[in-house]
Amino acid sequence: MKTLLFLSLLMTLDKLLQTGRCTETRDQILSLTPHTQQQVDILKEVSTLHETMLWQPVSPQFIKVETQVHLFVPANSSETVRDLLHKHAIQPQVLLDNTEQLIQMQTMNVSTDPRSGTSFYERYHSLEDIYDWINRTTQEHSDRVKAVLLGSSYEKRPLYALKLSVDHSQKKKKALWLDCGIHAREWISPAFCLWFVQYALSSYQQNADITHILDSMDVYVLPVLNPDGYKFTWTTNRMWRKNRSSSRDSSCVGVDLNRNFDANWCTEGASADPCTEIYCGAFPESEPESQAVADFLRRHKDSIQLYLSIHSYSQMLLFPYSCSYDEAENHNDLFEMVKEAAQKIRRYYRSTYSYGAGARTIYLAPGGSDDWAYNLGIKYSFTFELQDRGRYGFLLPPSHISKACNEALLAVKSIALRVIEKTQDQTAPSPPPPAA
Repeated sequence: MKTLLFLSLLMTLDKLLQTGRCTETRDQILSLTPHTQQQVDILKEVSTLHETMLWQPVSPQFIKVETQVHLFVPANSSETVRDLLHKHAIQPQVLLDNTEQLIQMQTMNVSTDPRSGTSFYERYHSLEDIYDWINRTTQEHSDRVKAVLLGSSYEKRPLYALKLSVDHSQKKKKALWLDCGIHAREWISPAFCLWFVQYALSSYQQNADITHILDSMDVYVLPVLNPDGYKFTWTTNRMWRKNRSSSRDSSCVGVDLNRNFDANWCTEGASADPCTEIYCGAFPESEPESQAVADFLRRHKDSIQLYLSIHSYSQMLLFPYSCSYDEAENHNDLFEMVKEAAQKIRRYYRSTYSYGAGARTIYLAPGGSDDWAYNLGIKYSFTFELQDRGRYGFLLPPSHISKACNEALLAVKSIALRVIEKTQDQTAPSPPPPAA
C-alpha cells in the first residue's frame, strides 16, 4: 500500500513538472505580447507597481500593442502577477523557470588564470578576476599592451582601459575605441572585451584582418565601464542595470550611464525619475564613469576614428542616431557597414542580426555614448547588441559565449576594415592634375 502511495505521489509530481504548475514558486522570465491597448496598460502596471523587472523593452513607456515583452517575475510576485494576467486574458509564455540555476552556472569559474587556455575566455568573470586579468595581460604583453587609468567609479573603483599598440614609431596613429559593460547585467559584454583582447594579441601576424587593423590603428579597450554595477550583479542583484550612485532627492540608487551623455540629454526615451531603469542623472556627465570616458574621448578625438560600444541582448548592429529620428550625415556609409557585417554573421554563423539607426530600429534613447561620440566628431560610431534574441536574455549560458563573441568579432573586423579603407581614402593626397 505504501509503495502504491509513493508511486502515486511520484506520478503527481511528474505531472506537475510537465504542466509547469509547480514552477510558480520560482523566479521566472515570461514572454508576453499585448494585443489591445488595455493589455498594454496592464503590462505597464505589472512592470511598474509589482516587484518585477522588465528585460525587454527596458522601460514600460516602450510597451506597445503586438510588441513582445520579456518580464522577470520573482517567486514572491508570481501568483499576484499570474492572476492579473489571467484576469485580462494575457497569455504568458515561460522563457525561463530555472533562473537560479542559470545564475549559478554563470558564476562557476573553471579557472581564473588566462594561461589555462581558451576555457578562461568561455566563462564569465568577477570584477576582481577582470582586474587580475588586466594586470596579467599588461605584464605578459608589455611590448604591446599598457593599462590607461581613465578615472574611478562612484564607489572609487579604477576605470582601466587597455591600449593595444604594435607600432610605436607612428606618432599620429589613428585609433579604435571599444567599451563594454556600461549596463551591469549584460555579462556577455565584458566577456567580449576580454575575448577581443586575447584574440588580437594571439592572432597578430597570423590573421590578416586583425594584423591590418592593429598595424593601422591603436586599439583602446575598456572591459568594464560600470564596475560598481557589475560588482553588484555578482554579489547582490544579478538583474541590476545602472551604476551605484546615490541621489540627493530620492532613496533610489543608480543612473543609467547610457542616458547620461550630452546627446539630447533627458528628452523622450530617458527619465528624470531616479527610480526608473533609464534615469538620466542630475545633469549630463553627472556620473564619474561617463565623465571619465567623455574626458578621454575629448582628449583623443583627433585620433579616434571608430567608436564601438558593446551591449546585450537582441542581436542588433546600431548606429546614430538613437537620441532623435534625424539621419546622421554619413547615414548611408554607416548603414552599408552594419549591413555588410550582419550579412557576414548570417553567412558564417547562421545568426540573424537586425541593423540600422538606433531610434528607428529600437526606440528613442537619448544620452547614449555612441550618439555623443558621433557628435564629438567620431563619425564611425556603433552600438552592438549581442546574443541572444530573448531565449536566455541577460542569463546567456557560458556555453554560448564562444559563438556570441565570434559573431561580434566578425562584425568588429568587418567594420574596422571599412573604416580604415574610408579614412585612408580621405587622407590620401590628391592625384596630380592631368598634363596639359
